Amino acid sequence: MPALLARRPWVAVLVVYLLSRVLSTGLLGSLFALATSQGWSFASDRADPTLFTFSGSWDASFYKTIAEQGYPTTLPKDDDGYVQSNPWAFLPVFPGIVKAVVAVTGLPFYTAGVLVATVFGFGAALMLYRLLALRVPRERALFAVAVFCVGPMGYLLQCAYAESSFLFFFFTALWCLMTRRHLLLIPFAVVAAFTRPGMLAFALTLGIHLVVRWRESRIRGGHLPVRDTLQIVFAGAVVTVAGLAWPWVATGVTGERDAYLDTELSWWVGYVGHQAFRPLTPWFTMAATWLSWPGVLLVLLALAAGAFWLTRRSTRELGHEIVGFTTSYWLYLVAVFLPQQSLFRLMMPVAPLLGSRLFSETRRRRVVVLGVAVVLQAVALIPLWFIGYP
Repeated sequence: MPALLARRPWVAVLVVYLLSRVLSTGLLGSLFALATSQGWSFASDRADPTLFTFSGSWDASFYKTIAEQGYPTTLPKDDDGYVQSNPWAFLPVFPGIVKAVVAVTGLPFYTAGVLVATVFGFGAALMLYRLLALRVPRERALFAVAVFCVGPMGYLLQCAYAESSFLFFFFTALWCLMTRRHLLLIPFAVVAAFTRPGMLAFALTLGIHLVVRWRESRIRGGHLPVRDTLQIVFAGAVVTVAGLAWPWVATGVTGERDAYLDTELSWWVGYVGHQAFRPLTPWFTMAATWLSWPGVLLVLLALAAGAFWLTRRSTRELGHEIVGFTTSYWLYLVAVFLPQQSLFRLMMPVAPLLGSRLFSETRRRRVVVLGVAVVLQAVALIPLWFIGYP
């Protein structure tokens, strides 16, 4: 593998990715076979029970609705006038790509969805390797990719979710930023913004990047080139607009000012009841509802642990772009997201942190980390794919 990694790194990444797909397919297939043989109920379409429909459970059904029917012009509401769950919570790029594949190949939606997700999964793994290889030795970058692919959420790289496509576009945009291709990152970041929420954090990352570059230039006794400044500012402005655009689209189509926000809040009801949205409070609301004051203390401890991790030397060695995005993204999650089982899936964009030497400093540590990652995927599949949803 070291020789192959030196000559053709994309082949080494492909080998790792294919082996991880054997693992994930085996785990998904075993769970599907067990559930089918025992007559257990599960989320996928029982009219056509296949591994593809099983891999298209939960949120994939909304993507199927979008691909086949588009977005509703009228929001569904309950008897009290509250907006109910509907497709406006899901962005259009992934179902649009799957729809195109269905039109060209004639494949069923879930089969095409799994195919699209799997291909993008390799793209995400490859770009994760490429951006990490800019900062760490190639062997460590490849190990990080392996942990990413076989870890707890690794199976989502081949399920009919938007995760793998979002990660490909985002990792590519981050690689562009790290190589100072500020204008080239714009199309990838914009597409990512219409694939899954979260790219407002990348807009903040561009701001952090500008400040760091300006400071580094001053330390060296020079000035940041005007061209670089203008490109970073322009890219940040475009990404900001893209990150804010979907709520405006939902409002324009439905005629309701808070169409997107009310749709997102509909998923909160089962956890904390009907709530008005206030930034930076969802984590504390969830904690107080379920655990009272110890829950609030737990949130504060989690935030402190995150801050400590980001300030470790092993993390800072990854570069200000990765640390800046992780900080921005965690802030985004704390500001707008109600923490529940989907939190594990939403943490996938911070996978570049796996490049830290903390995970791979010794051979024994690498073996332990990889083994724990595999076990956690097997464990996570049951509650997060069969009983609940990621």
